Amino acid sequence: MVPDDDSLPGITHRYVDARGLRMHIAEAGTGPLVVLLHGFPESWYSWRYQLTALAAAGFHAVAPDQRGYCRTGPPGGPGGPDRPADVADYTILHLTGDVIALLDALGEQRAVVAGHDWGAPVAWHAALLRPDRIRGVIGLSVPYRPRGSSPPLAAMRAGLGAGFYMVYFQQPGVADQELNADRTATFRRVLSSASGDGPQGLPVIPAGGGFLDVCPEPSALPGWLSADDIDAFAAQYEQAGFTGPLNWYRNLDRNWELTSPWHHAQVTVPALYVAGDRDLVLRFPGARQMIPRLADFAPQLREPVLLPGCGHWTQQERPAEVSSAMIGFIRELD
Repeated sequence: MVPDDDSLPGITHRYVDARGLRMHIAEAGTGPLVVLLHGFPESWYSWRYQLTALAAAGFHAVAPDQRGYCRTGPPGGPGGPDRPADVADYTILHLTGDVIALLDALGEQRAVVAGHDWGAPVAWHAALLRPDRIRGVIGLSVPYRPRGSSPPLAAMRAGLGAGFYMVYFQQPGVADQELNADRTATFRRVLSSASGDGPQGLPVIPAGGGFLDVCPEPSALPGWLSADDIDAFAAQYEQAGFTGPLNWYRNLDRNWELTSPWHHAQVTVPALYVAGDRDLVLRFPGARQMIPRLADFAPQLREPVLLPGCGHWTQQERPAEVSSAMIGFIRELD
């Protein structure tokens, strides 16, 4: 059986109206609210272990499918194959606005917000822009980076070339079609390749190639990942596909322009950073060297947690350790 919505004990599902966005959420438990924001290419399912662990610890854990993903529809609509309406509907201001709209829909004034991969910048910016609503922030894989002095895409092209995967994703329809052609193969290759025992190079696509060329077919699945997990992700992407998620990348320069008022601003709420020491994000130029300086940008940052041998899929590869770190941090806030 594919471990989808109805087969994971203790987790329930519903839709909420997040100011016109029909948002699908998975949730578990009661108590103080913890919002869990997934990354790319993922869904609420990435938090399946933390949902139940947080519930058992006395918290109300909620993991949405974020804007453009899986069962969450476009603004003003029920979702479906016609999404998204416009690339510009997926800026960081829209995404952080969705977090606050979710709190409102749940009747909560404040929450702890945790994000992994792309969900981490959303979580960091929710804390940056609305510290009155966010009482603590947890970033997995991607640390908080204050706004730089120049648009990011030009820097990526100059430093890593036109084949860097974020640059490749800028082409309308190209990665969309590639990733959707065989969703099961896509998730098998992408999730395996960025795992702790996957290739350790940067994801730079060869000339004339595609994203999956840097995600080799695994000889065997890593121990944390099952064929049922892959089938669950593939099934959740069947209707909406990859265009909405890829449009997050297509706003990188627009996000830089929109966040000008927060240039070099600090995240002032209590914060925790957790990553695997084999995470591809830490192979980006200057990323590992930034870790000792994170407290300069987030003054209430706790000691960063680096998990030996862990790759990019932090909370799935090391569910018990990540859940324990999250619960310990949240309990400190109380």
